[in-house]
Amino acid sequence: MLCGLAGAYLSIAHGAGFGREMSAGKGYIALAAMIFGKWNPIPTLLACLLFGFLEALGVRLEGVELIWIGEVPVQVMQALPYVLTVVLLAGFIGKARAPGAIGVPYSKEG
Repeated sequence: MLCGLAGAYLSIAHGAGFGREMSAGKGYIALAAMIFGKWNPIPTLLACLLFGFLEALGVRLEGVELIWIGEVPVQVMQALPYVLTVVLLAGFIGKARAPGAIGVPYSKEG
């Protein structure tokens, strides 16, 4: 249900139109958030908020001069959420096991 609402928001409100690759890699960040949250709803929600904050931070810091660094190129700021996603998953996730029923088709009994 949440994925359907997210898709509706993406095509109606955020981009105001449906186009090829309109999600721009956000599905991979959602998958990373699910892995980072170890397939539990509350930690996954917190991971989504963290990744959303990192993306908003990247947009906010475009064109801003940082102390000791200067102005960071726009491409670096656009890549920031993806790079930090990989760093967080590689460094802080530990051992994450997927649910046993992943990839098994659902068959309704009865």
